[in-house]
Amino acid sequence: MVAAASVVVAVGTATGMISAAGDGRGADEARPEVSSSPRLEPLPALSPSPSPSAWVSPSPTARPAKKASPKPSASRTTKKRQTAPVSTRLYRHPESRVLDWVRANPGDPRRAVIESRIADQPAAVWFADYSPDSITSRVRAVASGGAGQGRTPVLVPYTIPDRDCGGHSQGGAPDLDAYDAWIERFAAGLGSGEVIVILEPDSVAQAECLSAGQRADRFASLARAGRVLKEANPRARVYFDAGHSGWNAPAKQAGWLRQAGAASAASSDGIFSNVSNFHSTAAEVSYDRAVLDALGGPSSLGAVIDTSRNGNGAPADGAWCDPAGRKLGRAPTLATGEAGIHGYLWVKLPGESDGCKGAPGTFTPSYAYDLAR
Repeated sequence: MVAAASVVVAVGTATGMISAAGDGRGADEARPEVSSSPRLEPLPALSPSPSPSAWVSPSPTARPAKKASPKPSASRTTKKRQTAPVSTRLYRHPESRVLDWVRANPGDPRRAVIESRIADQPAAVWFADYSPDSITSRVRAVASGGAGQGRTPVLVPYTIPDRDCGGHSQGGAPDLDAYDAWIERFAAGLGSGEVIVILEPDSVAQAECLSAGQRADRFASLARAGRVLKEANPRARVYFDAGHSGWNAPAKQAGWLRQAGAASAASSDGIFSNVSNFHSTAAEVSYDRAVLDALGGPSSLGAVIDTSRNGNGAPADGAWCDPAGRKLGRAPTLATGEAGIHGYLWVKLPGESDGCKGAPGTFTPSYAYDLAR
């Protein structure tokens, strides 16, 4: 299995945020020695960081080695795009494993840190199980919850067939016809308020595992999904999978994204990157701009970046499974101050394990505490 952006953890993330596939929790009984009021540094500032001179991250992941593309031209990294006119307030769903843990452990010495730094932050809601009969009502519950508060929810459909190419997060709809029907039911729950849809993590960046025919079929289905979502709710913002800065070269990724409909305003508002990964925000900003420039399309297209665990960047040894030394990244916001970057989001819920410090997708308080303190 390749260590794709979200492959090992996504199913568990879904269960934590929306109870998509059960509600098991990791026991994690170990308790670190902490003072009663640990000293905290502020979360990383939201002011823009300078972009690196090249898009390739200096800290590769455990993916197969990828040949770096040439350094992006100045015109690629500085070309301005419009920022999507959405609310800058993100929605925090009231059900998640981290909130379950906080409520169940009032006396735990780690509770205050985990609650203030993770549980209180808005994070994405994943829908990772193929459940046609209930998907519309479940999506509607999240979308209406955000609309009721005047906030923007982030939703992640994750049921594309051959998901994760048979790896740890294998699963999804039985075939593309079933997926197309599932997406229509998903879209029917979006309502009319502002929503952000992170469309199928890994579905484009990891498409190398498919045959040319399978890849073309998947991309056609993704393009259709984007159109269906935006037709159902014209205020929906739909973003397509760009992998991350340590994976495919921008030109290659953009070529696939174009086939998947990401360059069309009828399907897409742009791209997302770094889902469940650790690459620095600066590296992702530079990479995403290079992908967008290679992609073409309307100037309104932009990018959103998963900053949930990238505060220290990617580990130098390529570790991807709950690597030590990682920290929370920039707090979620739709006001980034970066041209062409529509948002920093917490798509992966920090503290939900990749499968090494706890069962995949389960909330692991020792891991969450290490990220947050």
